[in-house]
Amino acid sequence: MQADAVTAVLELFYRPLRAQRGGMSFPCDADGVVDLDTLSDDDRRNYLYARVVAGNEFAWPVVRPSLLH
Repeated sequence: MQADAVTAVLELFYRPLRAQRGGMSFPCDADGVVDLDTLSDDDRRNYLYARVVAGNEFAWPVVRPSLLH
């Protein structure tokens, strides 16, 4: 009997360091790589912004199962 392959849907999550701001998450692979070509223009801008301010406005990102799936 062969086990079915289960593909987890993962996201790269940036937790806010300030209570007034929400976190940001982006679809990624198991290594935390985000495919910029699949993001909308707004999501791409948000992702690039989160990368720049990680450690200041957001905690360093973590890969986790997507809460949307």
